[in-house]
Amino acid sequence: MIEILKVLACMPFLLYACYADIKTRRVVNEVWFMMFGVGYIFIMYDLITYGFPYLLRNILSFLFIFAFVYILFQFGAFGGADAKVLMVISLIIPTYPVISVGQSLLPLSGVPPIDLFAFSVFGNSVILTVIVPIGLFLYNLVKNPKESLKRPLYMFIGYITPISRLEKGHFRMIDSYSRTKKGVEFRFTRSGTEITSDVISELKNYQKAGRIRDGVWITPGLPFMVPITAGFITAVIFGDLIFYLTMQFMLM
Repeated sequence: MIEILKVLACMPFLLYACYADIKTRRVVNEVWFMMFGVGYIFIMYDLITYGFPYLLRNILSFLFIFAFVYILFQFGAFGGADAKVLMVISLIIPTYPVISVGQSLLPLSGVPPIDLFAFSVFGNSVILTVIVPIGLFLYNLVKNPKESLKRPLYMFIGYITPISRLEKGHFRMIDSYSRTKKGVEFRFTRSGTEITSDVISELKNYQKAGRIRDGVWITPGLPFMVPITAGFITAVIFGDLIFYLTMQFMLM
């Protein structure tokens, strides 16, 4: 029962963090302090129940996750909020929560050899992030196959949006553009083009003048907090995806 309560206690903070990250690309530190404050009840309960072995396991879990996310953060592969949520999870749920549901036990795939729950959450989130390009590809294939197939690689990283619907937000144009003697030329760039009011106005003018069609490729900026939350839920219900897929590959 206590393991279910731990999971349920974490979920509101994770869901709010997803909302804040999508809306503003920022999650304030107070969210993690509050999450730790609620989780502190479970930490003290486990400490009283299991004693020093639990304390040692909790410290080791936190230190491992701290070192891991710190390295990723220093390399720019991780945001501050992403690192903090994994550290808080490592304190509240240091090892896998085994939950009984009827005749079944969660996680369904069993507890992996590396029994660090937060590490599995991270691994799951990375794998689940791969689903996004696949989803974009299928969306483009169904929504606008004729135009999309002209740029097959773009189908995995973005989608076509009418210029009339562009607005400043958390996405960028995949291409840069420049005016030439032949019209307007779009060209792929790694950084893309930030969509500002000036860019929108310029594209609308080009469209009205008949120099470009009403549609540009944009790429959404999906915040990593969403895959982390999905990875958390997947870890609780199914288990460690990397371990499971590795085992399946070895058994083939």
